[in-house]
Amino acid sequence: MRVLGPEGEPAGVGEQGAVVIRQPLPPGCLTGVWRDPQRFHSAYMAAFPGYYLTGDGGYFDADGYLFIMGRTDDVINVAGHRLSTGEMEEVVGAHPAVAECAVIGIHDALKGQVPVGLVIPKDGFDGDEAALEQALIARVREQIGPIACFQQVLVVPRLPKTRSGKILRKLLRTIADGERFGIPSTIDDPGSLEDVHAAMCERELGQASQARQG
Repeated sequence: MRVLGPEGEPAGVGEQGAVVIRQPLPPGCLTGVWRDPQRFHSAYMAAFPGYYLTGDGGYFDADGYLFIMGRTDDVINVAGHRLSTGEMEEVVGAHPAVAECAVIGIHDALKGQVPVGLVIPKDGFDGDEAALEQALIARVREQIGPIACFQQVLVVPRLPKTRSGKILRKLLRTIADGERFGIPSTIDDPGSLEDVHAAMCERELGQASQARQG
C-alpha cells in the first residue's frame, strides 16, 4: 500500500493523497469490467503506472498506520487547496445535536469549489437552527482551519440515500450546482430530493438577497 501525490510522488507523513496498491496483485483480484477492458485500465491502472488506484484518499501517520479519509472524488479544490469533505463530515457529525450529515463541494466562481454542509438534527432537537449552523461553522474552523472556507450549513429533514443506506453525494452536488437531475432507480425515498432542492433554493435566495444589500 502507498499514498501518492498528484504527480505520483510519495506523500509525506500526515499528508493526504491517493491510496494505491503496488502491482502485481494476487490472481483473481483484477477481474476487469465486463466487455470494457479499456475502461477498467483507464479507471484503475492509468493514473499511476505500476499501481492499482483504489479510489480512496488517505494518509499514513507517524507510526505507519493508514487512515482512509474517503473517496478521492469527495476531495474538493478550494482556492488551490485540496480538502477532504470526509474530514469535515467527521467534525460536523461529532456535534452532539447532529444525527447525520453530508458535506459536498459546489462550484464557486472565485475559489473553484466551496464546501456546504447538509445536516439532520437529532430527534427532539428544539434549539435554534441558525445557532446550530453557526456552531458547526465555528467547529470546522477551529479543528480544520479557515482554509476550509466552511461557511454554509443547511438543516434538512432527510438526505437522499440508496436502499442500502449510502448517501447520494454526487446527486447532491448536481442539485447544488443547479444542474438537471433525474431520480436514480436505487433511491430509497424520492421525496428526500424535494427537501434538499427546497433547501438549496432557499440558500440561493438568501445569497441573492445579501448580494443586493451589499
